[in-house]
Parts: sequence; structure tokens; C-alpha cells
Amino acid sequence: MRPCIRLIFSIALAIHATAANTPAMHPLFNGQNLAGWKGEGYVVEDGAIVCTSEGKNLVSEQTFSNFILDFEFKLAPGGNSGLGIHYPGTGEGAYTGMEIQILDNTSSQYKDLNAAQFNGSIYNLAAAKNSGLKPVGEWNHERVSVLGSAIIVELNGEIVLRTNLDDLSISNPKHEGVKRRSGHIAWLGHGAGVAFRNIQCLEIPPAANVDGVTAAGFKRIFDGRTLVDWKVDSKNTIEWSPNSGILKHRSVVGESPDLWTQKEYGNFTLVFDWRWSGRGPQKFQPLILADGSQKTGADGQPELIEIEELDSGIYLRGNTKSKVHLWSWTVGSGEIDGYRTDPAMPAEIRASVTPKVKADRPLGEWNRTMITMIGDRLTVSINGRVVIENAQLLGVPARGPIGLQHHGAAIDFANLWVKEL
Repeated sequence: MRPCIRLIFSIALAIHATAANTPAMHPLFNGQNLAGWKGEGYVVEDGAIVCTSEGKNLVSEQTFSNFILDFEFKLAPGGNSGLGIHYPGTGEGAYTGMEIQILDNTSSQYKDLNAAQFNGSIYNLAAAKNSGLKPVGEWNHERVSVLGSAIIVELNGEIVLRTNLDDLSISNPKHEGVKRRSGHIAWLGHGAGVAFRNIQCLEIPPAANVDGVTAAGFKRIFDGRTLVDWKVDSKNTIEWSPNSGILKHRSVVGESPDLWTQKEYGNFTLVFDWRWSGRGPQKFQPLILADGSQKTGADGQPELIEIEELDSGIYLRGNTKSKVHLWSWTVGSGEIDGYRTDPAMPAEIRASVTPKVKADRPLGEWNRTMITMIGDRLTVSINGRVVIENAQLLGVPARGPIGLQHHGAAIDFANLWVKEL
């Protein structure tokens, strides 16, 4: 095993070993109905989700990237289902995402399956140990840990599978799902014969070099547990919620207030991670050119492209005009729309606040972003690539709070650090 893979597994196992006793595990099933899930052919009986003869895919409304999932399952004779991970929500879960098999290994009808199709295996990608499964009709406890490219499957206290998705993607280049690093959790039914209960999840934020950023002079503005450094009221404390090191906004219907720091900042560098944790509507939006203008067709009308629209942003110095966009438009995140679309701004400024490159990772994956404000000059990097460099924001206030905008899409933030300059 390569050293880097060994390190990934060591981290995953450390989290894996302690997760059962932490209060950070959150239920994904309330034991009463299918709230938070979408699909047909499933019913709730005696506090369990039961797959009927019509059951196919039951999909979580949320998306997940790094997580530990705990659940119990019970098989009827010949029972066959699967746990879908990083599922995009469409297509066959074993191939557009990945499927961890849930199967009655003892049934004669499955005797000729290949090794990577039995219980605990990642279907047709990685074979699990053929052990640990309780007799048909008894409840089994399973824990699946997904940390970056590392996956660990534990069945009734025994680790039956350890594997690395980067390695699997190399050996299975045509498999699209193994390349994904985020998506929905799903129960992939194949008819009746399986029940699930006590489904709970611990989401894991991306790693941060705490010692390194502290030594560099950065101070944490989100402690991972509370909103102590933020202005809160009865509205935004409901909609913005700390969860195991992640600050979540859950795309609720109705008023969605923004969240502002209590402290005001002048010159600073802000470092943070963010990702989309839900889906957005399909909309047609304009194509933005490098000079900040909209691309037009032969008829002089703006050219539009259909996208899954997701939208949020970071307000700088208490000013909603100087907002660094986080969004799914083709121009990429980092754009300062308030300046780009202002006809009173000089052409060079409108061009300078338009991203040089789209550096966003695929929807649902974590993005690490750095924003630096010095005077009225702004620089933004996303995932190590500079997308806005020394852009001038004319008229921006000299000081003000930092704000997290909510614009109708479910979004997660983590590892928020600020260094005053």
C-alpha cells in the first residue's frame, strides 16, 4: 500500500473508531415517514424503511461528500438491495454513482455471482470479505466511511472492505461513478426483501492545517459548533446551523436572511471551504465573455445556456455590491456581479472582476477559496487558481463586516479563517 493511501486509511479509521460515541451523528430517517427522501416503492413499517416489490431507488434530498453513514438492515430470503453513494440522482446507481451491495449471500440464486457482487462489495469494482453477515431475518449493523478517495465498510463490527477510489478509477476507466466525489445517498432496491432503520450520518468537513493557519496569523471565525462570532436572530439561527464543523444553510422556503460577522474588517485575507449540498432548478442564463459582457448571437440577442442554477456569495465590508459570487454559472465563481453589470464602471474594471478561469470543482464537492482585500483592491483564488487578480472596487467601504449570502440554494461552509492585514 502506498504511503499516501496508508495515511488516508489511518485518518479514516481514527474517525471511524470514534464516531459511534459522538453526538454529531444526525438522523437521516425519522422513523415515521420518508421526509428527506424521494422515490417510490418504499413504505415505513415499525420504524423501518421497507422496500416493496415496486421499490427501486430511494434518494436523499441532500448531497454528501465526506461522511460516515451508520444504519441497520434486515434481509428476507434472497433479499437484494444496495447503498448508493455519490449518486448524481439519475441513471443506474451502480454506474452513475457507486453501489455497496446489500445481499443475501446464502441464497442459491446468487451462487454464480462474481466476488465483487456479494454483500459489502462495491458492485463490480471492489470485492468485500465474505463474512460478518448475520442469518436472514436478523438485523445487521453497517458503517460506511467515505473520506476523500478512501472507503471503509464495516459489517457487524468487522471491516469487510477497504479500498481507494483513485486506484479503482485507474483500473476501471470507463466507470463514471467511481470518479465522483460527491452526490446523494440512495437505497437501490431490486424488489422486496430488505428493510432499513436507525439511519444516521456524520458529515466530515475538509481537513485544515490548524497549526499552520494559526501560525500564519489567521483567526477562526467559525468554531464549528456555534454562531458566537456572527450576528444572529430568531430568523437566521433557524436557517443557518452549525453541524460537526460545517455551517449549513438548507434552502428553506420563505425569507432567507444573510449571515454577518459581528466584527468589522478593513484589509484582510479570508480563507474558507464551501460546497453545494443540494440541487438547484434548471434555468437559462447568459454566457459571460472575458471582458464582462454577455455573448450575443447573430441577431444581437444574448446567447443563453441551460444550467442547474445554484447561487450564493461573500459580502465584503458590509457592502452587498462588493459580493464575491459563489455560483454555478459558466463564468465560474469569484465574479463580482455588482461591478461587472454596472454600466457606470470603466470597461477595465468590468473585465477585471470577471473570472480569468472557472476553477470550481464539480457540484457537491468542496472548494477552498481565498479572498484578499487591500484598500479597494481584490484578489480571489479558488482551489489554488487565481480567478480575480488585483481588481479595483471603486467606492467600496473602508471597513465593514463579512457576510455569507443565501440566495435559495443549499450550501455548506467550513474552515472559515480571517487574517487582518
